[in-house]
Amino acid sequence: MRKRPAFSQLCKAIKEGKFVFTGELEPKKILDLSEILHSAEEMKKTKKIIAANVTDGPQGDAYMSSLVPSYMVQEKVGLEAVWQMTVRDRNRVALFGDVIAGAVMGLKNILTLTGDHTALGDHKKGKAVYDLDSTQFCEMLTKMIDEGTDYEGNELVGGKIEINFGCVANPNALPPYLEPEILKVGRKVEVGVDFIQTQTAFDIDVAKNFLKELERYPVPVLLGVFPLKSYGIAWYFDKYIPGVSVPKDLLGALKKAEKDNKGDKKGKYAALDKINIEFFDPFIKEIKKTTKAAGIHCMAVEYERLFMPLLGDYEDLI
Repeated sequence: MRKRPAFSQLCKAIKEGKFVFTGELEPKKILDLSEILHSAEEMKKTKKIIAANVTDGPQGDAYMSSLVPSYMVQEKVGLEAVWQMTVRDRNRVALFGDVIAGAVMGLKNILTLTGDHTALGDHKKGKAVYDLDSTQFCEMLTKMIDEGTDYEGNELVGGKIEINFGCVANPNALPPYLEPEILKVGRKVEVGVDFIQTQTAFDIDVAKNFLKELERYPVPVLLGVFPLKSYGIAWYFDKYIPGVSVPKDLLGALKKAEKDNKGDKKGKYAALDKINIEFFDPFIKEIKKTTKAAGIHCMAVEYERLFMPLLGDYEDLI
């Protein structure tokens, strides 16, 4: 593993030993960023969320590029962005060009992803690229940041790229898939990732075992959690997101809360928030207390009202 300076506030906080929290923003088919910026402002107000991921066409859907929202969140709100980039839609030339553009715009974090195939999205006839895989993209970033060259060794001129980058991991992998997942992460560690963010975890024992396995690598890990702001989202997540299973009792509780508070919007919100806090508060505290996780990646998209009651017990980070 390469020892790279902490360029971003996220990596600086991790290096200082703080237990960090990141949030998530999802620009969709929009021409107006006001809602994205509002969500970012709500995250910043909590003084708990140190950075917000900006998604890049999740589930293969055609959404706004993550580059401009990442820049706008930093420029207009002052909340650091974790700029998600998939290899699904760009060849190495486009990836290189976008990274340089992001560096010039002052972005300090990239999260590298393979990206869900277009066959899963709303443009099923779209042709995926996958010129590089996500590990090769990590290798390319290392060359750009540490060596000042492109992937072919051609020199960058006019300055240096000061970006930290991470990769993702699936904490739900069970034997016989667990070891291959750990080794896949290891390949990315070898080529220079600065941090790891995991996909969503609901099973505390499975998550703790996964984090234990990742301890073989000297890279900080942020465990992913996904508060569920409605039964419909929980049902969809359970049914259609590969590798994720929402606990049946949690599904049932969310469904009952919506049924019992039908017609009472305020009551429904209060009931749903209570269910999520009762599930995730002890979950997060257990992870912080019993594992070496560096923090939590809280994917509460458009659910910022949950951050303060859920994260209020933790030290301010911003």
